[in-house]
Amino acid sequence: MIPVLIYLLAIVLANMIILWFGPQAAVLTAFLFIGLDLTLRDKLHDQWHGKQLWWKMLALICGGSAISIALNWDALPIALASATAFLAAGIGDSLVYAGLRKKRFMIRANGSNVAGSAIDSIVFPTLAFGVFMPEIVLGQFVAKFVGGFLWSLVLQKFFSKDEAEIQSA
Repeated sequence: MIPVLIYLLAIVLANMIILWFGPQAAVLTAFLFIGLDLTLRDKLHDQWHGKQLWWKMLALICGGSAISIALNWDALPIALASATAFLAAGIGDSLVYAGLRKKRFMIRANGSNVAGSAIDSIVFPTLAFGVFMPEIVLGQFVAKFVGGFLWSLVLQKFFSKDEAEIQSA
């Protein structure tokens, strides 16, 4: 339950900060919050594997956007861009993560974060700001990947039980 709450909080904070400060805040929010969410998504994939994973992830992604909109109606375009980007990134992330299923968490999480970061970094700013901004795309990609890597180092302490279960499966 705690990863779900943290995931939602990070999405809402990222959406609100982008709403308030615009594209110039995109790289910072990517580093602080989206890298965290990409890594938490992997934790949730492990917890929910075979337990309606796709429906739960869809509800989580839509829930973060719905909360953002409920807090501030002006967040609608940002929240919709966020949800769309997370859905697209989730597909790429999941495919890579599934391919790395037998690897250690650090390899699974960071390998899949490359795909998720790349897709999200193209889709989100293009939809949120209505124009393709290569400098924002590149900055977000690097920030998401580096942020996700740092969060994976922090969060791997919580994966020792999960890691043993996955390795024995």
